[in-house]
Amino acid sequence: MKPTLAIYGIQDRADFAYPSYTHDHSVCVMEAGRITHYLQLERWTRRKYDNQMHLHIEAWMEQDLVPFHEEADLVFVNSFVGNSFLSKTGRIRFDQGRRSRLTTDVIPGFAWVESKKWTGTEHRAFAIDHELAHVCANLPFYGPFRENSLLVHFDGGASLGNFSAFLYRKGRIEVLECHWKLSHLSKFFNDNALTFAMLNHGPGEHCAVPGKLMGFATLGTPRAEIMDWLTAHGYFKDIWQDPSGFYRQARDDFGWEGQLGDTRDSFLQDLAACFQQLFEEGWLGHLQHLQEQVRADHLYLSGGCALNIVANTKIVNAGWFDKVFIPPCPGDSGLAIGAAAFLEWKKHGRVEQHPPFLNNVGLTAHIDPPTPAMTREIAACLAQGQIIGVCNGHAEVGPRALGNRSILARPDSPELAQKVSMTCKGREWYRPIAPVMLKKNAQRFTVLESVPPLSRYMLLDFAIEEKHRQPICGVVHANGTSRIQTIFKREDHPFLFDLLSCLDEVYDIPALINTSFNRKGEPMVHTHEQALHSAIEMGLDAVVLNNKFHLLRTPTSI
Repeated sequence: MKPTLAIYGIQDRADFAYPSYTHDHSVCVMEAGRITHYLQLERWTRRKYDNQMHLHIEAWMEQDLVPFHEEADLVFVNSFVGNSFLSKTGRIRFDQGRRSRLTTDVIPGFAWVESKKWTGTEHRAFAIDHELAHVCANLPFYGPFRENSLLVHFDGGASLGNFSAFLYRKGRIEVLECHWKLSHLSKFFNDNALTFAMLNHGPGEHCAVPGKLMGFATLGTPRAEIMDWLTAHGYFKDIWQDPSGFYRQARDDFGWEGQLGDTRDSFLQDLAACFQQLFEEGWLGHLQHLQEQVRADHLYLSGGCALNIVANTKIVNAGWFDKVFIPPCPGDSGLAIGAAAFLEWKKHGRVEQHPPFLNNVGLTAHIDPPTPAMTREIAACLAQGQIIGVCNGHAEVGPRALGNRSILARPDSPELAQKVSMTCKGREWYRPIAPVMLKKNAQRFTVLESVPPLSRYMLLDFAIEEKHRQPICGVVHANGTSRIQTIFKREDHPFLFDLLSCLDEVYDIPALINTSFNRKGEPMVHTHEQALHSAIEMGLDAVVLNNKFHLLRTPTSI
């Protein structure tokens, strides 16, 4: 049975100092419906959102880090930037003609792989549309698409649009629409001069702005008159070089005398809330209209916009679909996974379900389980107010730390949460920080009988009633919500399940701060060496490396 090797590595349009038109390159190998190798490029190179796959893939081939089986089927993900891939010296190349129509199948192409010097072979190879690869990133986490499902991709830009929708019925995928009509909504987060200026960011930071804008928006209040004003002025999207027009209009229409970049300014906070509200209204309105037409039972959602947890929560709560599925890697880092999964599904009719811990290239395959004594020791340190980094096993896919590349601390101290976020990680003051908790405590704090499964991947936010906030006050946002990661059963994450159980039973601590193990501007740590170096640089108190506990400083009482 031939394995599948999938690559998302389309080169950028110019040699920028930062990832621009393309970002988050990745590679994935699947065999018999199972992912055997996956790597998000940034974790290896330490260049955030890295898009230089062509510079590194030959070295991986030479070192056999990513296996290039001679009989493998190759599949390449395209982009609006192009449809061809060429490695640094041309030893790996793929070519496929110009695309003008979205398809629901792989497209034959030409591939050449020179695995040994002067010895190359032509490979069976295909391209897959960016849009289809996005929605198929759901397959390894939820299994084959369910009957009568709407498949939606929504991001900044794919191959032929930034929004596409497919219908899965009777074993067939049908294209419903593909266009750029919603691009003004996604551009609020990745290509709008005003939103960037509000957060004091420039064009090169467009990959970092979406999450920051969403967090900043929780501080403000959406106002109809501001939303109408923004719309009438084209959202001030082009004031990159000269913001004087914005200052003049804001002064004349609202009497504002503030300064762009001042994140404490209430008018700018309200502007951010308005951008979030405009995004939700446009996006959810289009989705509702689409659902009224097709009446699908389920929704599979992917693309970068699926990381907007506020919009995700409103989609789930609207009740339009029986079930909503979103992968832990809905952004471009999941494209190689989606491409490999789609081809494997076509070849074998199945794709196995996977945990989210798939970033495994260069990491050991097996680690010993934590001992009960070590779990108790870690719990005791956390209870005393210590901050602990975790680097266990294979790393998470996507942008969320889910327990294998996490920084943990107790959740009942806003000062400790601020120390983790701002002092250790160097993040902005307004960015919220998330908790992880057992299912029973998620039900307690959300007052829900059934916690949605998407909270397993930190893809929803939950309203926390004021009377329940004190025990987790460090992880409740300014708007009274919290982006909870739920551990539903021990099999989900034995290390976290046992640690949370011990903290709950022995110390009456019902949750933990869980944030990604990285400093501002850096990818999540991948190896033990990176984890130890970052832990020392960030001033963490201890680290867990493959279930071995290492104190870096003497614990003191909180």
